[in-house]
Amino acid sequence: MTASIIRTHIRHVRVTPIRHEFRYRSYSWLIDLDDMPRLPRGLRTIAAFRSADHLGDPTRSLRANVEDFLDSEGIDLRGGRILMLTNARVFGYVFNPLTLFWCRDDTGADVCVVAEVHNTYGGRHRYLVRLDEHARARTPKEFYVSPFNEVRGEYHMRLPEPDERLRISIVLSDGGPIFAASMTGRCRPATTRTILRAIVAAPCAPLVVSARIRWQGMRLRARRLPVVPQPTPAPTESSR
Repeated sequence: MTASIIRTHIRHVRVTPIRHEFRYRSYSWLIDLDDMPRLPRGLRTIAAFRSADHLGDPTRSLRANVEDFLDSEGIDLRGGRILMLTNARVFGYVFNPLTLFWCRDDTGADVCVVAEVHNTYGGRHRYLVRLDEHARARTPKEFYVSPFNEVRGEYHMRLPEPDERLRISIVLSDGGPIFAASMTGRCRPATTRTILRAIVAAPCAPLVVSARIRWQGMRLRARRLPVVPQPTPAPTESSR
């Protein structure tokens, strides 16, 4: 199969009103949506991919749902390639703070990136991102993610499509940087050995990622960082 495993280094830095930084290691999958992983039965409980874990119709394929979103934005890939960076469902649990879809048309030209953001409250939202020649873009913040940030400002993104390495970064800015996140790692073919090594290095990775985010939130509350309430009513799903 064409899928890759990326052993990731993830860094979060809050700049204001207090400085707070943490790092951790995990792993992600890089998948061609036309060549979804076909795993041995013994690995299916630790690496599953479901449309229901993302925006769109849970009865349709991941590719069909991404294409429906692109169609709503007036974009036709004409059968081009879509690469997805995501976390797999592990032992029935999945959490994806960020899923990225790099979209090319049938000539191989870069068209756009779809950035799907999930928060810890069950909400999820898609951004359509148009990259410049340096793989950079800006987009207004439209979705409540952290209880310590308002839904305002804009994201400054650098999202080059992975080759042998993954190097992405996102900075939330509102008159100056507020928060920054980066994810880096080396792409390796998703062989049985590579998958098992990643799982041993980061067991139950989606659950651990979710727990880490909540733990860091508790630390920020203990430091008396003001909490920003969710907008009312809080949408659970949005494609824009």
